[in-house]
Amino acid sequence: MIESAIDRMVADARAELDRVEPQDLAGEIEGGAIVVDIRPAENRAAEGPMPGALVIERIHLEWRLDPTSRHGLGVASPDSRIIVVCNEGYSSSLAAHSLRRLGLMNATDLVGGFRAWRALGANAVSDP
Repeated sequence: MIESAIDRMVADARAELDRVEPQDLAGEIEGGAIVVDIRPAENRAAEGPMPGALVIERIHLEWRLDPTSRHGLGVASPDSRIIVVCNEGYSSSLAAHSLRRLGLMNATDLVGGFRAWRALGANAVSDP
């Protein structure tokens, strides 16, 4: 089977990431990581929120987390550990790679996304 261009793009992005397994997410948070839920509003409404996560839809992600952006939220610095979460862990890999290109070199994503985390019993993140 011929690999698609998007498959290659995701693989290249993941090659640069230290991806987080769902069972390790709580430990990352205890260590100060910022979890960012980039799922569309429709998915959050249908499947539920990720407690404690900062919600930034994908379309706004770079502007809100770039420490040099006038549209930034002021929550990230170049040293911040940022874990991006999408539905299944594909768009989050691309998003984390994009954040790294902005200088947020500790950005990564959650393997399997929200759905893999929820399969653990949805208790890997607690409300702040």
